[in-house]
Amino acid sequence: MTETTTGETSRAPEFRLASEVIATLRRDLVTDAFAYRPLPLAETSGRFVRRLPGVLRRFAPWRRHAAVGILAFLVGLTALNTQSAAWGNLRPIAIAMLSAAPVLMTLVRPVGAWWAAIAMTVVTAGIDTGYNWPWTDSSFPSYVVVMFLVTLRTGPRLAAWMWTLTLVLGSALSVLFRGHWGSNLPEMAVASAFALVIASSIRIRRDARAEVSAQQEVTAVERDKRTLLEERTTIARELHDVVAHHMSVVAIQAEAAPYRVKNPPPELEAAFVTIRENAVAALTELRRVLGVVRSEDYEAPDAPQPTLASLEGLLANVRDAGLSVEKTITGSVRELPQGVELSAYRIVQEALSNTLRHAPGAAAEVEVSYVLGGLGLRIVNDRATGDARPSPGAGHGITGMRERVAMLEGEMTAGRTPAGGYEVAVFIPVARRAEPAPEPREGTV
Repeated sequence: MTETTTGETSRAPEFRLASEVIATLRRDLVTDAFAYRPLPLAETSGRFVRRLPGVLRRFAPWRRHAAVGILAFLVGLTALNTQSAAWGNLRPIAIAMLSAAPVLMTLVRPVGAWWAAIAMTVVTAGIDTGYNWPWTDSSFPSYVVVMFLVTLRTGPRLAAWMWTLTLVLGSALSVLFRGHWGSNLPEMAVASAFALVIASSIRIRRDARAEVSAQQEVTAVERDKRTLLEERTTIARELHDVVAHHMSVVAIQAEAAPYRVKNPPPELEAAFVTIRENAVAALTELRRVLGVVRSEDYEAPDAPQPTLASLEGLLANVRDAGLSVEKTITGSVRELPQGVELSAYRIVQEALSNTLRHAPGAAAEVEVSYVLGGLGLRIVNDRATGDARPSPGAGHGITGMRERVAMLEGEMTAGRTPAGGYEVAVFIPVARRAEPAPEPREGTV
């Protein structure tokens, strides 16, 4: 049995291609052609808008609408001047209004405005018997302006459709009305091609700029998230030693506690054994968590984590780097939880590093205040006296400080001072430790 290929099957790719082209044409120029698509307001964040006076700046978002209105007025005025020989009747005004209407229509119905421009071309070609035809002296500029504005609103693909159908329209009118010699279809083809190329370039550039701006916003958000995760990972690694120390102390004390009591009951011994086992298990899990958050190039520190007692060494290092810094301590100095001491040290370190990086030549002051409710920090620097080089960083400093303060349920403010410097103020609440109960004396009940 021999299968024969029908002609319909052999021509299927061509028919499919033709149907896709027709479907695209219908979707771009026919479907919802007169749908309401108002021109959006312009942005108000450009340099040109910022330079405008306050009164004009209020109307800056409407500048695109004003430009279209001016174009419509100029098109109508041009059409009115072409009818100067007939000033005594209403036809010049009607033709001027007919020419300007499609231009104004681009503000709300861009695709429909092009169809209105075609209708305007046919009407003016029938009532105007001038030399230029089918686009008369009044309809020619209006048609080109409409195509230009529609391309700005829609895009290059619709511009190609409009230019193609313009050639079809001009050829059809020239064939149907052969009595009109000297068709200006070539002039319209060249003029509209230039206008559409310019409008398409502007549209492509605008779309590319919008896409880049949107991508930059997404990148900035992702960078902020990555920065936040990196800072939290760093804090977790640094606090590991502090938490591990406390867990080790709990395990050791739980193991030694039964030996401090004479003849402890079995229930007490079992409770202390459970406490020690839980502390050792928690310490093991904590080390596993550290392995998860540790980066590939992470190296465990050899020295213990710094505390506020190490501030003098930090200040000596930044003085050697060229920063003039003074330290002031107020209140009664006391030992604070290790996590608070470490976070306070890192906050001061980061604030001074920002001063070295962003305010060269400025003097800095570090204030450490021990108050009843917690610990206060204030790092302030003067105005920079040298030129600050652009920093390649992504703003980790302030983010890291805020994360440390938030972790300790504290408060932080950072910003410019009236003198032109920068100030970081932090308060970390610290609960007062409960006083240990006095041990009972021998011989007492």
